[in-house]
Amino acid sequence: MAKYRTAMGRTLDMSALAAKNEKTRAVGNMSVNARGDTIDAEGKVVVPVTKKVGDKYQKTVMNRAANLVKGNRQPVEKRPEPKPAPQPVQEELTPEELELEASFEDDLAVEEIKAQELQEQGYTVKPASEAPDFYKPE
Repeated sequence: MAKYRTAMGRTLDMSALAAKNEKTRAVGNMSVNARGDTIDAEGKVVVPVTKKVGDKYQKTVMNRAANLVKGNRQPVEKRPEPKPAPQPVQEELTPEELELEASFEDDLAVEEIKAQELQEQGYTVKPASEAPDFYKPE
């Protein structure tokens, strides 16, 4: 942190002030000191801020190597493997649906034959994505 000049002209070192008061109880209802450690009613540290930060980090990191912990602490539990998606059941098609599918395949074959005939006559057949834009403003 930096040193600041107050309205009265005095210099104020914020880092020295924070270091001096890091063990005092913070104002509010969270039961923490100025450093962020969880404290009890007497002001004794129950959970240090480094452990809280480490636990949050372990929950967010997906890399297994980053989750390895030195010492006797256990790594964060693995997430359960997702269940595979159920395979769709193929229903038997009705005769009308079979006829409709056959007609689609026939239509596709007819279109391919027409495209080949046009190419033999000297025309170029392009897909719709390459069609010219006739309505360009001049």
